[in-house]
Amino acid sequence: MISLTDTQKIGMGLTGFGVFFLFFGMILFFDKALLAIGNVLFVAGLAFVIGLERTFRFFFQKHKMKATGFFLGGVFVVLIGWPLIGMIFEIYGFFLLFRGFFPVVVGFIRRVPVLGSLLNLPGIRSTT
Repeated sequence: MISLTDTQKIGMGLTGFGVFFLFFGMILFFDKALLAIGNVLFVAGLAFVIGLERTFRFFFQKHKMKATGFFLGGVFVVLIGWPLIGMIFEIYGFFLLFRGFFPVVVGFIRRVPVLGSLLNLPGIRSTT
């Protein structure tokens, strides 16, 4: 099992609450207050989990500047009060930022008993 420091545990909690508030804000017809809270908690949690310096290095790499611009621009647009447009920017930036992790996540999910069998069905296997 992976041992986490207390700071990383706090970061996991902040990130989890951030994802919850983002999801709940989208369920409640893009409530801008919940989305803003979710954005702040998600970014703060990420900084707690991987550290402040590594967070800056991750977001501000030269080849990820477009993705960072869309993601942080979307956060800003949500904070100023346009939640639908901001979430579109954020989702696009999120997929650009984390696209390198998606094959790892799919590989992990393939090893989970029920979900792995679903991902290995003939029609789905070719798309993932």
